[in-house]
Amino acid sequence: MTRLLSLGKSRGGKGKCILDLSDVEAYSGGLIAILIPDEADETTAGQLRKLAAIFGDRAYVSLCLRRRPNDRLRLHNLSNMAARHKVKTVITNDVLFHDPGRRQLQDIVTCIRNRTTIDSVGFDRERHADRFFKAPEEMHRLFSEYPEALARTREIVDRCRFDMSELQYQYPEEALVPGLDAQQSLTKFAWEGAATRYPEGIPDKVRKAILHELELIRVMKYAPYFLTVYSIVRFARSQGILCQGRGSAANSAVCYCLGITSINPETGDLLFERFVSMERDEPPDIDVDFENARREEVIQWIYETYGRSRSALCSTVNRYRAKGALRDVGKALGLPEDLITQLSSGVWGWSEGVGEKQLKENNMNMADYRLTLALDLSAQLMGAPRHLGQHPGGFVLTQDRLDDLVPIEPASMKDRQVVEWDKDDIEALKFMKVDVLALGMLTCMAKSFELLRDHKDIAMGLSDVEQEDAATYAMIRKADTLGTFQIESRAQMAMLPRLKPRTFYDLVVQVAIVRPGPIQGDMVHPYLRRREGKEKVEYPTPELEAVLGKTLGVPLFQESAMKVAMTCAGFTAGEADQLRRAMATFKFTGGVSKFKDKLVEGMVKNGYTREFAEKTFTQLEGFGSYGFPESHAASFALIAYASSWMKCHHPDVFCAALLNSQPMGFYSVAQIVQDARNHGVEVRPVCVNRSRWDCTMERIGNSDRFAVRLGMRVVRGLSTNDAARIILARAEQPFVSADDMWRRSGVSPSSLVKLAEADAFLPSLQLERRQALWDIKALRDEPLELWAAAAEREAKVIAEMQEPEVALKSMTEGREVVEDYSHTGLTLRAHPVSFLRKDLDRKGIVTCAEAMGQRDGKWLWTAGLVLVRQRPGSAKGVMFLTLEDESGIVNAVVWPSLFERQRRILMTASMMAINGRIQREGEVVHLVAQRLFDFSADLSSVGNGDGDFPLPHGRGDQVKQGGGPDPRDNPKPVVQAREIYIPDLHIDSLKIKSRNFH
Repeated sequence: MTRLLSLGKSRGGKGKCILDLSDVEAYSGGLIAILIPDEADETTAGQLRKLAAIFGDRAYVSLCLRRRPNDRLRLHNLSNMAARHKVKTVITNDVLFHDPGRRQLQDIVTCIRNRTTIDSVGFDRERHADRFFKAPEEMHRLFSEYPEALARTREIVDRCRFDMSELQYQYPEEALVPGLDAQQSLTKFAWEGAATRYPEGIPDKVRKAILHELELIRVMKYAPYFLTVYSIVRFARSQGILCQGRGSAANSAVCYCLGITSINPETGDLLFERFVSMERDEPPDIDVDFENARREEVIQWIYETYGRSRSALCSTVNRYRAKGALRDVGKALGLPEDLITQLSSGVWGWSEGVGEKQLKENNMNMADYRLTLALDLSAQLMGAPRHLGQHPGGFVLTQDRLDDLVPIEPASMKDRQVVEWDKDDIEALKFMKVDVLALGMLTCMAKSFELLRDHKDIAMGLSDVEQEDAATYAMIRKADTLGTFQIESRAQMAMLPRLKPRTFYDLVVQVAIVRPGPIQGDMVHPYLRRREGKEKVEYPTPELEAVLGKTLGVPLFQESAMKVAMTCAGFTAGEADQLRRAMATFKFTGGVSKFKDKLVEGMVKNGYTREFAEKTFTQLEGFGSYGFPESHAASFALIAYASSWMKCHHPDVFCAALLNSQPMGFYSVAQIVQDARNHGVEVRPVCVNRSRWDCTMERIGNSDRFAVRLGMRVVRGLSTNDAARIILARAEQPFVSADDMWRRSGVSPSSLVKLAEADAFLPSLQLERRQALWDIKALRDEPLELWAAAAEREAKVIAEMQEPEVALKSMTEGREVVEDYSHTGLTLRAHPVSFLRKDLDRKGIVTCAEAMGQRDGKWLWTAGLVLVRQRPGSAKGVMFLTLEDESGIVNAVVWPSLFERQRRILMTASMMAINGRIQREGEVVHLVAQRLFDFSADLSSVGNGDGDFPLPHGRGDQVKQGGGPDPRDNPKPVVQAREIYIPDLHIDSLKIKSRNFH
């Protein structure tokens, strides 16, 4: 069956399966066939004859109702025809939905599939409403005339004896050294790699680890898997592709010696059983990150090496979330596009629906049947599979044909194929999976090293980055980490000044601590207090100190939980890993309870108090499902440090490489450029004569300093092919005009318009945006020779009548900024908010920099562009905002109650004003919001004037024009409300202080 499905899908392409009866005949062995005909006609008779010839006693014909005239006669004729051709009948219901209440949803799904509306779907929708599962009693009532057909349903069930355990999966036999088997080859490569890693001699600790791991790998027969990953990494490095293993594989000394991972087992205290254990009896899972720009080379090499009949990617089942369900159901019901957008724009999160309050806030008619039906059906659709996607890089490889085990289908991406099972299915069946993943920061680092080599004559790679650099750690402690890896988010930036990393292990902790697990397990603040000397570090026993000494007695990592169980409670390594896995699923299976007794009693037996043992288990249970492995954190910390070092010592290179690696990370191109300029990097605009596709480096005069020239990649809508033609055409001589560029490059005028709109003609041709667009409109082809004489006479006449050259008025500065953002997503001119500063000053609204410099408890107004909205799952409904103006940024905290009151502004405003109170704890400063105002209308007026703008007429007027008290003069908010108490919350690893609000 899997071969048959794979054949049909290979013909049909993505989402289709094309088969005929001859294909079914070729793969009929062991299959049962049921024909589901509409009428007892000659076509059905021919199909029955063929079916009987192919399947014999495994052929059946279905009797099911169609709810149309003469349905009983139709069933009678089909039964007689089946008897004449000696094919058995069986009762089916041709089910499309499980419950009669899902009929409407079935119609909507049909509309979505056919890309039509419920008003236009016609007879493509099901004509009757009973294609759902019926009780046996109901089926006997409906088909009482055919008892033998009813009985055959049981007959078919009895014949279906296949079990998934019958799948005989075999990993490819790998033996890279002639004359040696896989285990011997792995042993040889491991010791050779160890000698290379430790030229002065292999430390005893590492030697013991290698011996222990090789023996466990031999017993579990995993050597071929390790050799496969080793081959892939070796190929990537031979092509100059940056790569690094991560995840639990970083616990392995063998992986380190093979060059798969970079975590030194000599300095680390990692646990191999977190990666492979005999008790777990599951295949290992090695994740390797490659440059995302070049990962496709690695993927195609795997296909070519193992063959497309033996290799494919896992799939991912993409399910409907709130916004997607609302959009698809709304379109199927024929709701207007603006109404659908308004509904979906107010939804935050995957499973959050639209409430009655939100409908009222948007002035929607709650009595409208289609609107309420759309909300109801979209809620039903949430969680249902939408489409089959491809895993980011999880390869399944086999010794024999893969389509003997699972159907294979083409992916939507060219030259890729996927199996129909996702990673959870693969794990359940104990198939081994090789993860070939992509990491944008590796691409950024590769491009950084290339720019360093080409422009600064510095040849280096990841391993050459200076370790424990004081200047880099000083930059990290100031949270100056925008654009770096892993430590660039709002939460990470807020934690950095508190944790104050000074060593690599501090960075490992930093990467792991801002995670839901440590927060939910209440581990963050005890660790910080102990680190700052505010809380005494005590260890009940020396054994516990040996396990948790590096993390000051707080189990921050998954390995910590395992080591505590092994050292303090007498768990074996395999039992400890089972504990970790049970914690990761305790909310769903409850399997952790049996470990609780063993852990608590084991700790009590070993001299710990029952209270301490109970507290330890509660702590581990709280973070188990979200805890970060130390090995994973260490792998990420390596790249986090390398990217920070590059930003610290070569900000110009880092900026150019980061721009050339987009899209990636938290921040937009505009923010990356602004941050680079704040660090003294000169950034030059896009230029038709100087820019390449990527951003490049240009020497500043005769100095050793370099500027970043923006590349044509930032011009919206410009294709790489047109950019290549432009660059090739100007190779011998720069362009002198728009007409010259058009004729020599051969690109279409529409592409020149995109460049003109991006102001790319100004730097070298001195053509302002408006003038360049005017010149492009005048472009025309040369006349054909046949008409040359006539054209010459016409030209003379035109010359006599020619108007003087038009000198177009320059755009205002504000308009130029608006056009910059519209066509490149950034500006090198003034910040948009600066044009509104006079009006904001008149309202008493301070700059973001002033706000962040105020004392703790100060009430104030500030405003800026909304850069980031974050509402982490662990934040208990709190939203974090980042606003930006010409002076800098402000970090705001919005409580859940305010989120619900002003959801529309929070979700839709592009510029926002906030009234709130400053909360300062050391170097960490937040603005706790109390009122919000939408200034988007004010922002849109930036392009209408030049410097002095009229007072805004939108909601922003309410800030100061209503005559209310000045919030700067009153320590209480403007709006008086009932007194509420909000307890201390640990949110996203930031301790947000809460007081009584009035």
